[in-house]
Amino acid sequence: MTQHGRKYLFDILRAIELAEEFVRDLPSFAAYQVDAKTRSAVERQLGIVGEAVNHLRRVWPEAELPNTKQMVDFRNRLIHSYDNIDDAVVWTILKKHLPILKADVQRRLASEEE
Repeated sequence: MTQHGRKYLFDILRAIELAEEFVRDLPSFAAYQVDAKTRSAVERQLGIVGEAVNHLRRVWPEAELPNTKQMVDFRNRLIHSYDNIDDAVVWTILKKHLPILKADVQRRLASEEE
């Protein structure tokens, strides 16, 4: 893995950790929906994940993270179709997809340290 590859993996991991932190104290999806500040912060971190994944694919094409195309596509949607973001989709990404990506990124970073 290149030095840039490691950097993008760290960026992905940090953005996921921040998104998780932002919703940690929210009791429900309904609470998320009415919290504009948290929604904005989470969407920003998801944009960073998508951008870092896009850069990672360029510098380390053989690194196949789960759902990379979908992450980049969602990043593009956040940026270019910001007025058409479904909170339920964001919530699903947070609760279902990010934990899988986080575990994969952590595994890759740990294997590089060995």
